Amino acid sequence: MRKLIFSALIAATAFPVAANAQTHELNRDRRDVRQEQRDVQQARRYGTPQDVREQRRDVRDARQEYREDWRDYRRVHREVYHRPAYVGPRGYVYRPIVVGARIGAPYYASRYIIADPHYYRLPRVTGYNRWVRYGNDVLLVNIRTGHVIEVHRGFFW
Repeated sequence: MRKLIFSALIAATAFPVAANAQTHELNRDRRDVRQEQRDVQQARRYGTPQDVREQRRDVRDARQEYREDWRDYRRVHREVYHRPAYVGPRGYVYRPIVVGARIGAPYYASRYIIADPHYYRLPRVTGYNRWVRYGNDVLLVNIRTGHVIEVHRGFFW
């Protein structure tokens, strides 16, 4: 019985540490992407075209690594991304949305806005931009104009 309690105690303390480690890894990857983007700007100002190409390749690699780490986090924490069925505004029919499209105000009403994007490991937003649930997708929408800035398809299951 003592071994069982001891192993349960270890498991209970190890799980939050693993989740915390994944969060730190995602944050580090996000910082790496920003640093690589700054390096591209420096290469544009002071470097050769070959330097710019190399720096762009580094940005692409850093973004790919961030996406892979995010997918790993999402795979491990499936319960976070499992949400109840989406009930859209009156007359709602799902149609895939693309970046640059404009959606109506009922689709980004307060009931569809994701209040805590950090909970889903979505990037912070500023100004009039908001993360909005649309079906099982997540859209970054400028709520002032209704224009879609970013789309994540199949975000919820």
